[in-house]
Amino acid sequence: MVKKEEDAVGIATGTRLWLSLFKAKRSLERHALASISNLGMSNTDFAIMEVLLHKGPLPVNTIGKKVLLTSGSITTAVDRLVERLMVERIPLSDARDRRVRLVRLTRSGTKLIKEAFKQHQRHLRRAVSALTEEEQDTLLTLLKKVGKGADALDILP
Repeated sequence: MVKKEEDAVGIATGTRLWLSLFKAKRSLERHALASISNLGMSNTDFAIMEVLLHKGPLPVNTIGKKVLLTSGSITTAVDRLVERLMVERIPLSDARDRRVRLVRLTRSGTKLIKEAFKQHQRHLRRAVSALTEEEQDTLLTLLKKVGKGADALDILP
């Protein structure tokens, strides 16, 4: 079967898919940001603490890359969390480079982010509730396939 380059309204399928993904992402993002705001946390603090919860202690620069913050911004954010006793800086267990320090959650930080993350998960589960669990699994599989396929291509031919 030959696929048509354009659909009935004259818009290429790739463009329609991009627009639908963009709009769905924007809607889900509004829910995610509202959820975090309702938890009494900033998006940055939540993101840093969530990364540490799921990845364990990490160097500041690694956290910054994962949450998309510059080196100056991540340092300021970690300093703020240290002051609030949510995270602490610890020396690298392998002391080859004494400049490298890991950031880890404190006991109170772990307790806070575990509860916050559970609530956040409930909010996001509600945000995607228009789909059945099977549809959610299918969508996840397809989105991963699209992302990997796009990553495998050169940006411009």
